[in-house]
Amino acid sequence: MKGNSVDCNVAIVGAGPYGLSAAAHLHALGIDTHVFGEPMEFWSTGMPPGMILRSPRPASTISDPGDKFTIEVYEELIGAPPVKRIPGDTFVSYGKWFQKQMGASHDRRHVADLRRDGSSFRLTLEDGTVVTSKRVVVAAGIGSFYTKPQVFSDLCPCRATHCYEGKRFAEMGKRIAVIGAGQSALECGALLHEAGVDVEVIARIPTLRWIGMHPRMHNIPLVSKVAYSKHDIGPFGISRLVAYPNFLYYFPMDSRDKIRKRAVRSAGAPWLIPRLEGVKITTGCNVVSAKEVGSEVELKLSDGTERRVDHVLMGTGYRVDLERYKFLAPELRNEIKQLDGYPDVREGLTTSVPGLHFTGAPAGRKFGPLVYFVTGTEWASNELASWFRRHRN
Repeated sequence: MKGNSVDCNVAIVGAGPYGLSAAAHLHALGIDTHVFGEPMEFWSTGMPPGMILRSPRPASTISDPGDKFTIEVYEELIGAPPVKRIPGDTFVSYGKWFQKQMGASHDRRHVADLRRDGSSFRLTLEDGTVVTSKRVVVAAGIGSFYTKPQVFSDLCPCRATHCYEGKRFAEMGKRIAVIGAGQSALECGALLHEAGVDVEVIARIPTLRWIGMHPRMHNIPLVSKVAYSKHDIGPFGISRLVAYPNFLYYFPMDSRDKIRKRAVRSAGAPWLIPRLEGVKITTGCNVVSAKEVGSEVELKLSDGTERRVDHVLMGTGYRVDLERYKFLAPELRNEIKQLDGYPDVREGLTTSVPGLHFTGAPAGRKFGPLVYFVTGTEWASNELASWFRRHRN
């Protein structure tokens, strides 16, 4: 870095839906913006193969300022008929197309190290190249945040993986235990069963939960419009609260946490129900011990029964923890005011470190669960753009 010169005004770390959307919005303001990272990497390499987006169509578009790059525009461009549920590979292709339209500069190299450098930031890329930026937007997604229950910690990665690690089903064997009761676990159970695998889903909750199982509530004139938002996140009433992050921000922390947890509790989309016919599902149980026995994994359950499987696949979700973002230099990470691993973001998704912003799931503790989903790119990118418009200097 020479004097106070910088290579760009805004550097965006991450090229998933939130990074690409933020870049499109900031570029539209005429702000010199550079995106770093492989486009849609987590979606293409970390998510289970064959997955379908849980979000409804109106909530599956990456936001841009003029709504010029919607999923519908992409489908029309490639001649694909619109489908009710968007396949994961279609969404990945759409995101890569969006990246080419966004206008901002894009570098596929990953950021290996991010730290303060005076009043600016220094980003060291994976090949050692150093880039300086006046401001940084972290949009690195949830790929680093997956959680694995402690009981599986001693198992070899070849025998136990999280569904967000992108391991191919064909590499897991023919007897697989899926742990969890959310969309990822249940969809993995369905996909494995359809692939001819002997699969069992093991869930702690006593009964599986399904999203939107009260369709009548969605069709009551006026009432449904008031109680549900287009984002379709959370049950009656909570859905509408979640749609207004700036309003939710002023709720007491304990109330905000209860709303967030209720909106995203473990549940599956009802269209999975027929696909899970024939799948063994054990509820009200958890694994109390797991050990390798030769080429198998022996599981002991809380009901006293045992299982022998080739692989354990964990659909146990994720937990935001900035410690897991290894590209954050320790001194920078320690400077960020946090709330149980979440950055304490404020207006404009700003942090306690001047010039540093977080978008996507890390903003969820303060602004609610809308930012856990693709549909949240609309609010988050507009929030960023509004802040940058007012703070250009």
